[in-house]
Amino acid sequence: MKVTVVCCVLVVLGALPFSSDAQLDPSFYRDTCPKVHSIVREVVRNVSKSDPRMLASLIRLHFHDCFVQGCDASILLNNTATIESEQQAFPNNNSIRGLDVVNQIKTAVENACPGVVSCADILALAAEISSVLGHGPDWKVPLGRRDSLTANRTLANQNLPAPFFNLTQLKDAFAVQGLNTTDLVALSGAHTIGRAQCRFFVDRLYNFSSTGNPDPTLNTTYLQTLSAICPNGGPGTNLTNFDPTTPDTVDSNYYSNLQVNKGLLQSDQELFSTTGADTIAIVNSFSSNQTLFFENFKASMIKMGNIGVLTGSQGEIRQQCNFINGNSAGLATLATKESSDGMVSSI
Repeated sequence: MKVTVVCCVLVVLGALPFSSDAQLDPSFYRDTCPKVHSIVREVVRNVSKSDPRMLASLIRLHFHDCFVQGCDASILLNNTATIESEQQAFPNNNSIRGLDVVNQIKTAVENACPGVVSCADILALAAEISSVLGHGPDWKVPLGRRDSLTANRTLANQNLPAPFFNLTQLKDAFAVQGLNTTDLVALSGAHTIGRAQCRFFVDRLYNFSSTGNPDPTLNTTYLQTLSAICPNGGPGTNLTNFDPTTPDTVDSNYYSNLQVNKGLLQSDQELFSTTGADTIAIVNSFSSNQTLFFENFKASMIKMGNIGVLTGSQGEIRQQCNFINGNSAGLATLATKESSDGMVSSI
């Protein structure tokens, strides 16, 4: 799996339909569905009371959508006779969470404003609301996306960065999306909340780069803590917090952790421990100035949310997020297999 993902990360820039001139507007639903933000917030808030990790999962779901043929809700499409779902791509399979929550939101929105709000906009709104509920920044979400008629599992395998990527690979994966180094460091800050399964970083503990030794950049005390949670040869499904200090709060501690070699994934620690990297100064500035991190996180989330969007007469407004309109056969099996995890890709 690792070889496949690494080899495929570099894709042709033309493979992604950029929409730099897309006309998204935070007031897009002002007249047609004025309460959409409060409807989404109520569902996310209620779910997060019993499952606080859902906030991280919804942010990640938006990210995993936008990095594959743009922010078009393609990640939500189930397998059908004509669609090969992205949900079974390596970075998503048994990993993405929150599909059922998105369906709850869609039902609530449809009850208020039938046929108006896209699933792609729901993903963008849910990500922003999750940041706020995690005590992080808020921003006015540009709206007006439409939903795709297709999914692309091949692009999902190619475009989504993996947890074992080095800094060059991370930069390349983000550059394909039109995102720069500051965007990479800011969006990586989403790992201030959420959890990951042991299997996505266990090599760092016992056999880093096939050396038979731990990753030398890993804090030794942190190594002992992680080893207790993730025994060598264990099932790999145990969960641990991305941020050992404030695991459910969106803050700048993610960057402070990197400064003391407590980044959970290799792709996290690469931002600070790569010799001579230009990301080091950005990590230091975000660590010392949380307001600066928040401002950059907001800007990068808005920028990411504009990747490859469909607008106007493109795509459609799906009636059900898991199926294109007129193709909801098999709705009884709507519940897509979701694991208790929250992480495969690096972000």
